[in-house]
Amino acid sequence: MKYLLLAFVAISSILPACAQDQQRKSPHETVKDGNISVTYGRPYKKGRDIFGGLEAFGKVWRAGADEATEISFAKDGSLGGQPVKAGTYTLFVIPEKTEWTIILNSQLKQWGAYDYDKNKDKDVLKVKAPVKTLGSPVEQFTIRFNAGNMIFAWDKTEVAVAVK
Repeated sequence: MKYLLLAFVAISSILPACAQDQQRKSPHETVKDGNISVTYGRPYKKGRDIFGGLEAFGKVWRAGADEATEISFAKDGSLGGQPVKAGTYTLFVIPEKTEWTIILNSQLKQWGAYDYDKNKDKDVLKVKAPVKTLGSPVEQFTIRFNAGNMIFAWDKTEVAVAVK
């Protein structure tokens, strides 16, 4: 019994230290537009070069901070003109200079994009969307909806993809 109590105390002291690796470091937000809601972390630019710097071109990104971004469709809809079944998906992007690839993946509760390669066989959709260069930087990563588009904006980059 004494050893069981010692084991319990040891495990109890280790678990909080492990959990610190996956604590949120950025504010989070859920945005909604009719059929669709997106929950994501909102990191700040803080003077950094974002795309092609902090977030490498050609590399899968979680489209936010902390745990990977999740997008939910309350009923069947579409993204980039491709059909999407009702449900919740992990949303990733692959940023490039002139276009992004937007990915919906059925594996939920991923932390960042660290395990994307293990789960890429669960991709349900990939679409491309052009990059627009902004005149002034957006300090905090933002996802919003406008006129039938889901818009990603951060630093001097904006990407819009049709959704419904």
